[in-house]
Amino acid sequence: MMLKDIQVTGKKDTRSGFGDGMTELGRTNPNVVALTADLAGSLKLNTFIKENPDRFIQCGIAEANMIGVAAGLTIGGKIPFTTTFANFSTGRVYDQIRQSVAYSEKNVKICASHAGLTLGEDGATHQILEDIGMMKMLPGMTVIVPCDYEQTRKATLAIADFKGPVYLRFGRPVWPIFTEGMPFEIGKAQVFSEGTDVSIFACGHMVWNAIEAGRILEEKGLSVEVINIHTIKPLDEAAILKSLAKTRCAVTVEEHNILGGLGESVARVAAANQPTPIETIGTNDTFGESGTPMQLLEKYGLGTQNIVAAAERVMKRKQK
Repeated sequence: MMLKDIQVTGKKDTRSGFGDGMTELGRTNPNVVALTADLAGSLKLNTFIKENPDRFIQCGIAEANMIGVAAGLTIGGKIPFTTTFANFSTGRVYDQIRQSVAYSEKNVKICASHAGLTLGEDGATHQILEDIGMMKMLPGMTVIVPCDYEQTRKATLAIADFKGPVYLRFGRPVWPIFTEGMPFEIGKAQVFSEGTDVSIFACGHMVWNAIEAGRILEEKGLSVEVINIHTIKPLDEAAILKSLAKTRCAVTVEEHNILGGLGESVARVAAANQPTPIETIGTNDTFGESGTPMQLLEKYGLGTQNIVAAAERVMKRKQK
Protein backbone atom coordinates (compact mmCIF):
# COMPACT_ATOMS: atom_id res chain seq x y z
CA MET A 1 0.00 0.00 0.00
CA MET A 2 1.13 3.54 -0.78
CA LEU A 3 0.44 6.20 1.83
CA LYS A 4 -1.49 8.25 -0.71
CA ASP A 5 -3.98 5.37 -0.97
CA ILE A 6 -4.99 5.48 2.71
CA GLN A 7 -8.57 6.72 2.92
CA VAL A 8 -10.04 8.86 5.70
CA THR A 9 -13.59 7.65 6.29
CA GLY A 10 -14.61 10.23 8.87
CA LYS A 11 -13.50 11.97 12.03
CA LYS A 12 -14.26 10.98 15.60
CA ASP A 13 -12.55 10.96 18.99
CA THR A 14 -10.82 7.76 20.07
CA ARG A 15 -12.69 7.81 23.40
CA SER A 16 -15.91 7.34 21.39
CA GLY A 17 -14.33 4.23 19.91
CA PHE A 18 -13.89 2.98 23.46
CA GLY A 19 -17.48 3.88 24.37
CA ASP A 20 -18.89 2.11 21.31
CA GLY A 21 -16.71 -0.91 22.05
CA MET A 22 -18.10 -1.00 25.58
CA THR A 23 -21.65 -0.81 24.26
CA GLU A 24 -20.94 -3.83 22.06
CA LEU A 25 -19.34 -5.74 24.95
CA GLY A 26 -22.34 -4.94 27.13
CA ARG A 27 -24.52 -6.76 24.62
CA THR A 28 -22.20 -9.72 23.98
CA ASN A 29 -20.16 -10.44 27.12
CA PRO A 30 -22.15 -10.75 30.36
CA ASN A 31 -18.97 -10.74 32.48
CA VAL A 32 -17.87 -7.24 31.46
CA VAL A 33 -18.34 -4.66 34.22
CA ALA A 34 -17.65 -0.93 33.82
CA LEU A 35 -16.32 1.19 36.68
CA THR A 36 -15.70 4.91 36.61
CA ALA A 37 -14.35 7.60 38.90
CA ASP A 38 -16.98 10.28 38.25
CA LEU A 39 -16.24 10.48 34.49
CA ALA A 40 -18.84 8.24 32.83
CA GLY A 41 -19.81 10.92 30.30
CA SER A 42 -16.23 11.78 29.33
CA LEU A 43 -15.48 8.07 28.80
CA LYS A 44 -18.63 7.66 26.64
CA LEU A 45 -20.22 5.03 28.87
CA ASN A 46 -23.78 6.38 28.80
CA THR A 47 -25.23 3.72 26.48
CA PHE A 48 -23.49 0.90 28.35
CA ILE A 49 -24.90 2.21 31.64
CA LYS A 50 -28.41 2.61 30.24
CA GLU A 51 -28.43 -0.94 28.88
CA ASN A 52 -26.54 -2.58 31.79
CA PRO A 53 -27.26 -0.65 35.00
CA ASP A 54 -26.45 -3.72 37.09
CA ARG A 55 -22.97 -3.96 35.54
CA PHE A 56 -21.87 -0.40 36.22
CA ILE A 57 -20.19 0.88 39.38
CA GLN A 58 -19.84 4.60 40.02
CA CYS A 59 -16.86 4.85 42.38
CA GLY A 60 -16.84 8.62 42.59
CA ILE A 61 -13.62 10.60 42.82
CA ALA A 62 -11.86 7.69 44.52
CA GLU A 63 -9.61 6.17 41.89
CA ALA A 64 -7.54 4.06 44.27
CA ASN A 65 -10.70 2.45 45.59
CA MET A 66 -11.87 1.85 42.01
CA ILE A 67 -8.71 -0.18 41.27
CA GLY A 68 -9.24 -2.22 44.45
CA VAL A 69 -12.88 -2.90 43.61
CA ALA A 70 -11.88 -3.95 40.09
CA ALA A 71 -9.24 -6.34 41.40
CA GLY A 72 -11.84 -7.90 43.69
CA LEU A 73 -14.36 -8.33 40.86
CA THR A 74 -11.94 -10.53 38.94
CA ILE A 75 -11.99 -13.11 41.73
CA GLY A 76 -15.63 -13.80 40.89
CA GLY A 77 -14.88 -14.14 37.19
CA LYS A 78 -15.92 -10.65 36.14
CA ILE A 79 -13.93 -8.62 33.58
CA PRO A 80 -13.70 -5.11 35.05
CA PHE A 81 -12.95 -2.09 32.86
CA THR A 82 -11.84 0.90 34.96
CA THR A 83 -12.33 4.31 33.36
CA THR A 84 -10.99 7.78 34.04
CA PHE A 85 -8.48 10.23 32.56
CA ALA A 86 -5.02 8.79 31.88
CA ASN A 87 -3.46 11.01 34.54
CA PHE A 88 -5.77 9.62 37.23
CA SER A 89 -5.65 6.10 35.74
CA THR A 90 -1.91 5.83 36.39
CA GLY A 91 -0.23 8.60 38.36
CA ARG A 92 -2.84 8.75 41.08
CA VAL A 93 -3.18 4.99 41.55
CA TYR A 94 0.20 3.50 40.63
CA ASP A 95 0.65 1.75 43.97
CA GLN A 96 -2.78 0.13 43.78
CA ILE A 97 -2.18 -1.01 40.18
CA ARG A 98 1.24 -2.39 41.08
CA GLN A 99 0.15 -4.31 44.15
CA SER A 100 -3.49 -5.26 43.53
CA VAL A 101 -3.45 -5.73 39.74
CA ALA A 102 0.02 -6.35 38.28
CA TYR A 103 1.66 -8.23 41.16
CA SER A 104 -1.52 -10.22 41.69
CA GLU A 105 -1.94 -10.84 37.94
CA LYS A 106 -5.56 -9.71 38.02
CA ASN A 107 -7.60 -9.56 34.82
CA VAL A 108 -8.29 -5.82 35.09
CA LYS A 109 -8.57 -3.55 32.02
CA ILE A 110 -7.34 -0.05 32.86
CA CYS A 111 -8.90 2.22 30.24
CA ALA A 112 -7.46 5.71 30.11
CA SER A 113 -8.80 8.65 28.13
CA HIS A 114 -7.56 12.23 27.66
CA ALA A 115 -3.92 11.10 27.40
CA GLY A 116 -1.02 13.23 26.20
CA LEU A 117 -0.86 16.82 25.01
CA THR A 118 -4.09 16.64 22.98
CA LEU A 119 -6.13 16.88 26.16
CA GLY A 120 -5.49 20.53 25.31
CA GLU A 121 -6.94 23.33 27.37
CA ASP A 122 -7.06 21.40 30.66
CA GLY A 123 -3.33 21.96 30.92
CA ALA A 124 -0.22 20.44 32.43
CA THR A 125 -1.78 18.91 35.53
CA HIS A 126 -4.03 16.70 33.37
CA GLN A 127 -1.74 16.04 30.39
CA ILE A 128 0.14 12.99 31.56
CA LEU A 129 3.19 12.28 29.40
CA GLU A 130 4.78 9.57 31.54
CA ASP A 131 2.07 6.90 31.63
CA ILE A 132 3.32 4.60 28.88
CA GLY A 133 6.65 4.30 30.65
CA MET A 134 5.04 3.78 34.05
CA MET A 135 2.76 1.04 32.80
CA LYS A 136 5.16 -0.81 30.49
CA MET A 137 7.58 -1.25 33.39
CA LEU A 138 5.04 -3.21 35.42
CA PRO A 139 5.69 -6.95 35.02
CA GLY A 140 2.92 -8.69 33.08
CA MET A 141 1.16 -5.46 32.02
CA THR A 142 0.06 -5.22 28.38
CA VAL A 143 0.12 -1.65 27.01
CA ILE A 144 -1.96 -0.65 23.97
CA VAL A 145 -2.15 2.79 22.31
CA PRO A 146 -4.59 2.65 19.35
CA CYS A 147 -4.46 5.25 16.59
CA ASP A 148 -8.06 6.15 15.70
CA TYR A 149 -11.72 5.64 16.60
CA GLU A 150 -12.05 2.32 14.78
CA GLN A 151 -8.86 0.81 16.17
CA THR A 152 -9.81 1.88 19.69
CA ARG A 153 -13.19 0.17 19.26
CA LYS A 154 -11.51 -3.04 18.09
CA ALA A 155 -8.90 -2.88 20.86
CA THR A 156 -11.67 -2.53 23.46
CA LEU A 157 -13.28 -5.71 22.15
CA ALA A 158 -9.94 -7.53 21.95
CA ILE A 159 -8.85 -6.85 25.53
CA ALA A 160 -12.08 -8.35 26.89
CA ASP A 161 -10.97 -11.71 25.47
CA PHE A 162 -7.33 -11.23 26.53
CA LYS A 163 -6.34 -12.76 29.86
CA GLY A 164 -4.29 -10.52 32.13
CA PRO A 165 -3.95 -6.85 33.08
CA VAL A 166 -4.11 -4.31 30.25
CA TYR A 167 -3.51 -0.58 29.99
CA LEU A 168 -5.50 0.91 27.09
CA ARG A 169 -4.59 4.54 26.31
CA PHE A 170 -6.68 6.85 24.10
CA GLY A 171 -7.61 10.49 23.74
CA ARG A 172 -9.99 13.39 23.68
CA PRO A 173 -9.82 15.21 20.31
CA VAL A 174 -11.72 14.46 17.14
CA TRP A 175 -9.21 12.71 14.85
CA PRO A 176 -9.23 11.17 11.35
CA ILE A 177 -10.54 7.58 11.03
CA PHE A 178 -8.35 5.60 8.63
CA THR A 179 -8.27 1.94 9.78
CA GLU A 180 -11.75 0.79 8.79
CA GLY A 181 -11.67 -2.75 7.46
CA MET A 182 -8.16 -3.36 8.81
CA PRO A 183 -7.52 -6.16 11.32
CA PHE A 184 -6.35 -5.48 14.87
CA GLU A 185 -4.29 -7.98 16.81
CA ILE A 186 -2.73 -7.35 20.21
CA GLY A 187 1.07 -7.43 19.90
CA LYS A 188 1.08 -7.32 16.09
CA ALA A 189 2.33 -4.11 14.46
CA GLN A 190 0.34 -2.61 11.59
CA VAL A 191 2.28 -1.78 8.41
CA PHE A 192 0.71 1.09 6.46
CA SER A 193 3.39 1.27 3.76
CA GLU A 194 6.54 -0.62 2.87
CA GLY A 195 9.68 1.29 2.02
CA THR A 196 13.46 1.20 1.85
CA ASP A 197 14.68 4.70 2.74
CA VAL A 198 13.34 5.31 6.26
CA SER A 199 11.11 3.64 8.85
CA ILE A 200 8.63 5.72 10.84
CA PHE A 201 7.29 3.97 13.96
CA ALA A 202 4.38 5.72 15.67
CA CYS A 203 1.55 5.11 18.12
CA GLY A 204 -1.74 6.78 19.05
CA HIS A 205 -2.70 10.05 17.43
CA MET A 206 0.80 10.36 16.02
CA VAL A 207 0.21 7.56 13.53
CA TRP A 208 -1.88 9.95 11.42
CA ASN A 209 0.84 12.61 11.60
CA ALA A 210 3.36 9.96 10.55
CA ILE A 211 1.21 9.02 7.56
CA GLU A 212 0.94 12.66 6.52
CA ALA A 213 4.70 13.12 6.92
CA GLY A 214 5.29 9.96 4.92
CA ARG A 215 3.15 11.33 2.10
CA ILE A 216 5.28 14.47 1.97
CA LEU A 217 8.43 12.36 1.85
CA GLU A 218 6.94 10.16 -0.89
CA GLU A 219 6.23 13.26 -2.94
CA LYS A 220 9.95 14.03 -2.65
CA GLY A 221 10.68 10.64 -4.21
CA LEU A 222 11.55 8.76 -1.04
CA SER A 223 10.45 5.23 -0.11
CA VAL A 224 8.90 5.37 3.36
CA GLU A 225 7.82 2.59 5.71
CA VAL A 226 5.15 3.73 8.21
CA ILE A 227 4.37 1.26 10.99
CA ASN A 228 1.79 1.61 13.74
CA ILE A 229 3.20 0.16 16.97
CA HIS A 230 -0.19 0.16 18.70
CA THR A 231 1.00 -2.42 21.24
CA ILE A 232 3.93 -0.97 23.18
CA LYS A 233 4.13 -4.13 25.27
CA PRO A 234 4.49 -6.87 24.19
CA LEU A 235 6.47 -5.16 21.44
CA ASP A 236 6.44 -6.60 17.92
CA GLU A 237 10.23 -6.88 17.77
CA ALA A 238 10.16 -8.97 14.59
CA ALA A 239 8.30 -6.24 12.67
CA ILE A 240 10.71 -3.57 13.91
CA LEU A 241 13.82 -5.56 12.97
CA LYS A 242 12.40 -6.54 9.58
CA SER A 243 11.81 -2.88 8.80
CA LEU A 244 15.20 -1.70 10.05
CA ALA A 245 16.95 -4.37 7.98
CA LYS A 246 15.53 -2.67 4.88
CA THR A 247 15.74 1.02 5.75
CA ARG A 248 18.72 1.10 8.16
CA CYS A 249 17.32 4.21 9.91
CA ALA A 250 14.17 5.19 11.78
CA VAL A 251 12.05 7.90 13.35
CA THR A 252 9.82 7.16 16.35
CA VAL A 253 6.82 9.39 17.10
CA GLU A 254 4.71 9.44 20.26
CA GLU A 255 2.50 11.80 22.24
CA HIS A 256 4.56 11.05 25.33
CA ASN A 257 7.89 11.85 26.96
CA ILE A 258 10.79 10.51 24.88
CA LEU A 259 12.13 9.20 28.21
CA GLY A 260 10.46 5.83 28.79
CA GLY A 261 8.10 5.60 25.86
CA LEU A 262 7.87 4.00 22.41
CA GLY A 263 11.15 5.48 21.19
CA GLU A 264 13.17 3.92 23.97
CA SER A 265 11.51 0.55 23.39
CA VAL A 266 12.38 0.64 19.69
CA ALA A 267 15.93 1.85 20.41
CA ARG A 268 16.50 -0.98 22.89
CA VAL A 269 15.51 -3.59 20.29
CA ALA A 270 17.69 -1.94 17.65
CA ALA A 271 20.71 -1.60 19.95
CA ALA A 272 20.52 -5.26 20.97
CA ASN A 273 20.01 -6.69 17.49
CA GLN A 274 20.69 -4.22 14.70
CA PRO A 275 22.31 -0.90 15.72
CA THR A 276 20.61 1.78 13.68
CA PRO A 277 20.42 5.61 13.65
CA ILE A 278 17.12 6.63 15.28
CA GLU A 279 15.49 10.04 15.79
CA THR A 280 12.92 10.15 18.60
CA ILE A 281 10.00 12.58 18.48
CA GLY A 282 7.97 13.23 21.63
CA THR A 283 8.01 15.68 24.50
CA ASN A 284 11.50 16.19 25.89
CA ASP A 285 11.52 15.83 29.68
CA THR A 286 8.84 18.48 30.15
CA PHE A 287 5.31 19.02 31.38
CA GLY A 288 2.66 20.38 29.03
CA GLU A 289 0.56 23.55 29.20
CA SER A 290 -2.84 24.86 28.16
CA GLY A 291 -3.61 25.32 24.48
CA THR A 292 -5.49 23.73 21.61
CA PRO A 293 -4.35 20.23 20.68
CA MET A 294 -2.81 21.35 17.39
CA GLN A 295 -1.06 24.34 18.97
CA LEU A 296 0.51 22.08 21.57
CA LEU A 297 1.62 19.43 19.08
CA GLU A 298 3.33 22.12 17.03
CA LYS A 299 4.94 23.87 20.02
CA TYR A 300 6.32 20.64 21.47
CA GLY A 301 7.68 19.42 18.14
CA LEU A 302 5.16 16.68 17.31
CA GLY A 303 3.78 18.18 14.09
CA THR A 304 3.96 16.66 10.61
CA GLN A 305 6.84 18.89 9.52
CA ASN A 306 8.84 17.85 12.60
CA ILE A 307 8.54 14.22 11.47
CA VAL A 308 9.59 15.11 7.92
CA ALA A 309 12.65 16.97 9.22
CA ALA A 310 13.59 14.09 11.56
CA ALA A 311 13.35 11.61 8.68
CA GLU A 312 15.60 13.75 6.53
CA ARG A 313 18.11 14.07 9.38
CA VAL A 314 18.23 10.38 10.18
CA MET A 315 18.68 9.34 6.55
CA LYS A 316 21.88 11.43 6.48
CA ARG A 317 23.14 9.49 9.51
CA LYS A 318 23.07 6.11 7.77
CA GLN A 319 26.38 4.36 7.38
CA LYS A 320 27.62 4.66 3.85
